[in-house]
Amino acid sequence: MIWLTWRQLRGSAATMATVLVILAVVLALTGPDLATRYSAGIAACTQDGTCDRFYNRFFGEYDMPFMAVSLVVLVLPAVVGLFWGAPLITRELEAGTHLLVWNQSITRGHWLAVKLALTGLVAVAAACLCGLAVTWWSDPLDKSAPGDLALMAPLVFGARGIAPMGYAAFAFVLGVTVGMLVHRTLPAMALTLAVFAAIQLAMPLLVRPHLMTPVTSTFELSETNVDGIGINREQGGHVEIRLNAAVPGHAGAWVLSSGLVDLSGRPVAGPEPGIGIVQVSTTSGPCAPSSSAGMGACPTEINRLGYRQKATYQPLERFWPFQWIETGIYALLTLGLTWLSFWWIRRRLS
Repeated sequence: MIWLTWRQLRGSAATMATVLVILAVVLALTGPDLATRYSAGIAACTQDGTCDRFYNRFFGEYDMPFMAVSLVVLVLPAVVGLFWGAPLITRELEAGTHLLVWNQSITRGHWLAVKLALTGLVAVAAACLCGLAVTWWSDPLDKSAPGDLALMAPLVFGARGIAPMGYAAFAFVLGVTVGMLVHRTLPAMALTLAVFAAIQLAMPLLVRPHLMTPVTSTFELSETNVDGIGINREQGGHVEIRLNAAVPGHAGAWVLSSGLVDLSGRPVAGPEPGIGIVQVSTTSGPCAPSSSAGMGACPTEINRLGYRQKATYQPLERFWPFQWIETGIYALLTLGLTWLSFWWIRRRLS
């Protein structure tokens, strides 16, 4: 059974290995230079206090490679589910070879166990190597990325650490299970992709924010959490503050919600999400355009009046606990589907 399974797997495994070797070579050749440039930039910017500008410039130079390697890690589990998992049973059913294979001395359960174990281990190993290699290479970029692409951000979190192992194992067994139920390769592949994509979307939207109790705090307004301050003359000349997805003192945090509150803690409504209206004079004082300091003293005045950013977030320190918890969740889902596969092939599949 091991020999037969490897004979069926070796072509696609060789293709996967080739892609991973090319990726590893590219990362190994460019990673040290990337880390050196980051270290040199940090050493220079800490002396003159321009690290925010360095982060923006540094990440901007590598944003396309950053997204490309992250996409590779995110797509790999789906590829495993589509091309390794879904056809595992359906190709036997469509060709009718199951009538011969499952009536030999090897039982159905033994046949499925070897198939799942060997193919699944190769899939998990490939996802592990890919995820850890990209995590190592992208470390300088993760430290300088904007809030919506920081390490805890949904788009990046799933392409780092050990989580891709859980995704790959789940996608593979999901494909096998769907193939047993559907009996046809193309419909099984389509359904596997739809279910896997739905779960991958549901995890960061509905589950991951609650793996640990989020932190809720208020922060003074500063360059870190404010994108802009301006006067809306079309709406009565009031001051509008646009907040961003960052919290002072917690770089890399995953901000779940952020809004402006007044001195009493009440939310300050604005014309659109992320914008708050501040009740402050724009005809005289620090927030008046005619002020000697322009609008430069306006943030200080707004802070003096008690306006704050109220944010709910998951701090960066929870990255690895979240990685282990989420991988464990996918491991449990994988075990459940594995049990269903064994039950179905013995009791319901003929």
